[in-house]
Order: sequence, then C-alpha cells, then structure tokens
Amino acid sequence: MFEYCTDPKLIEGFQWWSCYLTTGKHMSFYFSFVVVLGLLALTVPFILLFGFTGALARRATFAPIRWFGTIYTSMVRGVPDIIFFLFVPIAMDQGIEIIRHKIKCSDWSEPIRQGNDFVVCAAAKMPLSSSPQWVHETYGFMLATIAFAIVFGAFAANTIHGALGAVPKEQLETGAAFGMSPKQIFRRIHLPQMWVYALPGLSNLWMILIKASPLLFLLGVEDIVYWARELGGSKTARFTYPHGDWRLGYFMFLLVFYLFLTWISEKFFDRIMHRLSRGQNTAAGMS
Repeated sequence: MFEYCTDPKLIEGFQWWSCYLTTGKHMSFYFSFVVVLGLLALTVPFILLFGFTGALARRATFAPIRWFGTIYTSMVRGVPDIIFFLFVPIAMDQGIEIIRHKIKCSDWSEPIRQGNDFVVCAAAKMPLSSSPQWVHETYGFMLATIAFAIVFGAFAANTIHGALGAVPKEQLETGAAFGMSPKQIFRRIHLPQMWVYALPGLSNLWMILIKASPLLFLLGVEDIVYWARELGGSKTARFTYPHGDWRLGYFMFLLVFYLFLTWISEKFFDRIMHRLSRGQNTAAGMS
C-alpha cells in the first residue's frame, strides 16, 4: 500500500507493521467485520418476521395454522442449531438447482441423485461457475441469512407468544368496553404492551445471535474467524511477511470485538427497556 512496501525484507519496525497490516488479505479481514455486522443487521428484520408469524400462528383459532406454528417453534428449538445452520443452506441450494435444472436442462436423461453425488447440468448451477467471486460470496451470505432467520425466528416466536399472553387481559377487556375493534385493541393496546414483556427475551436472543455469528465460517462465508485463522497461522520464509503462530493475538482481537459489541448492545437495550416501561403498569409496579 505504501511505496516502501515494495520489498518487505528490507524494512522493519513500524514500517514493516504498516505494510503487513495493509495487505490485501488484511483488507479482506477488516471487511469481514462489515460482513458480520451486515449479517446481524439484515437478519434481525427476518427474525422478527418469522417470530411474529410463528407467534400469531400459535394463537390462531384455525387449527392447521396453530399446528403449523407449534410444530415450527417446537421442532427448531428442539434440534441443535448447527444442524439447521448446515441443513438449510444445503437444502435451499439444492432445491434452487433442481428447479433450474428442470427448466434449463429439460432434455437431461441422467438422474440427479447418483449415489452420494448431486449432479445437475452446468447451466443449472447456482451461482454459475463463471460468475465472479463476489456473486458466490453474496449467494452464500444470503443462504446463511435465511438459515439464521429460520432458527432464531423460532426462538423469537416463542418469546413473542409468551409476551402476548403476559399482557393483562383486563387491559384488553377495557379496550373492548370502549368499543374498540379487535384490530384496534391489538394495534393500540396489545402490541405496545407486549414489547415490555418481550424485550428481555429478545435482547438475550440478540446476544446469542452475536455469539452464533462465527458459524458463518462453517457455511463457507469468509468471516472474521476464517481470516483470523488464515492470517494468524504460522507463515514460513516463503511468504511475503513471514511470522510465527499469531492466532492467539488475532483471536484475542476478536474477543475484544465481541465483548465491545455485547457491551454496546446491553446499553442500547437498557435504554430501550427504560423508555418502553415508562408509565407502564408492569409486574414490578408502575414505572
């Protein structure tokens, strides 16, 4: 990046570190923090969407919908998260490729399942092998986002379902006594009151989501864990910047990052909780 970085073997001290920390791989390492933060930011709306859908489905009067909500929340919460994190992207990826295979290669005569192999025509691959690297990474990131949303959406659904049931029925009955419709009661009374009871559980879920973000590494996304292992590993003299095993230092840096992120999150949720509970008659009394 700097002019004096032309021959790293001739520099040392601050100049060596300034060159080492601005290599292309380190830039990818720094960008991977944006990837993790982007995952958290993009996944939360989908988690809440799945959560509200699952919670409302569990409260539905129509039995099949209620069964669907119960099965979704119970099944996902009862199966280890890592199984869903690995199953959902693979299942979605193969499902998309099967559909593309049926459309683009209708004259294909060989079976798609050949023993343990999954074989589709080249035109059905998603993404195509000729696609640039950023397309492959974006596609993997999208599948990872959906997997996180499905898993954590089930936990959010259980939290929201419990919070909806925790709102005092007297408040809902008072709204009905004033002539409000069920939709008005839900929008003006039930939903605002629900957040007071749901936020502690949702804040804990956010913390778990932060801790689960390194699972991106298992899904093939080049996240901060991938680059910390890649850059921290021992580099011999044949590398441009040889060094010993520095993985401990890199992972200590990740430790500080995650601790800082959780600390900021705690402050944020404490402030939101204080504002939501202001003037609310909760189990702890009037706030």
